[in-house]
Amino acid sequence: MEDVKALIRDIPDFPKPGIVFKDITPVLSNGQVFQKLIDRLKDRFQNQKIDVVLGIEARGFIFGASLAYALGAGFAIVRKPGKLPYKTFKESYELEYGTDTIEIHQDALIEGQKIILIDDVLATGGTAAATINLVKNNFQVNIVEAVFLLELGFLNGKKKLSDIDVFSLIQY
Repeated sequence: MEDVKALIRDIPDFPKPGIVFKDITPVLSNGQVFQKLIDRLKDRFQNQKIDVVLGIEARGFIFGASLAYALGAGFAIVRKPGKLPYKTFKESYELEYGTDTIEIHQDALIEGQKIILIDDVLATGGTAAATINLVKNNFQVNIVEAVFLLELGFLNGKKKLSDIDVFSLIQY
């Protein structure tokens, strides 16, 4: 994964001063590296009979849809409020300064399915933890693992996800 890590660039002071943003767009624009990344995830799950990959808005859609295709699995999405057209379940969660909410279609998952949650970055863990709560509170499914391209370990986001397995390809 060193070739993937080499393509991730640091953008200082984005989106606000003091934050160093990890920009993954160079990974996405390199076809060979992006394919290698999806193949690595496919190899991890190909024998587990995953039914649905659940992508977390927004970059989780990119990795999630690609992985779902590679696995021959379905793909479902978790979005910010007001973006999904059908009936939804909602989950609100705390941010550093305020709250946010995520939603999922009420028919996105079926009882008994094996699913993977996927997003690009595990930082503080708030959105991923809210997604796990959203799924557990509304569906009777088996969450196999939460998967991330990269993890910012110094932010301790993994602690918020202690009740499920977490896998990150790259750690900082």
